[in-house]
Amino acid sequence: MADQRSDAARAYRRLYSTARWRRLREHQLSLHPLCAWCQEMDIIEPATEVHHSDGGHKGDIQKFWEGPFISTCKPCHASRGQREDLGQTVVTFGPDGWPLE
Repeated sequence: MADQRSDAARAYRRLYSTARWRRLREHQLSLHPLCAWCQEMDIIEPATEVHHSDGGHKGDIQKFWEGPFISTCKPCHASRGQREDLGQTVVTFGPDGWPLE
């Protein structure tokens, strides 16, 4: 199947395979080894992904390298992270079952 991304999107996607990104990712995970979003719900889960927080980088190379970043587990990154990147409202719940503000 052909890649349906724009040329610009393909260009920044290649940045994820660079040694610089791998070093940055490992540094982030060493500083924050637990999923920040799971911790909001009092769940302790190792982080395996580094998410571009604050709306993502949207192709901005400076934001790609400088962040801000958040450490997440794969399930959180695949669900909440994608919704945030798409600008969708994300409602999160605390361990007591009430929405977090």
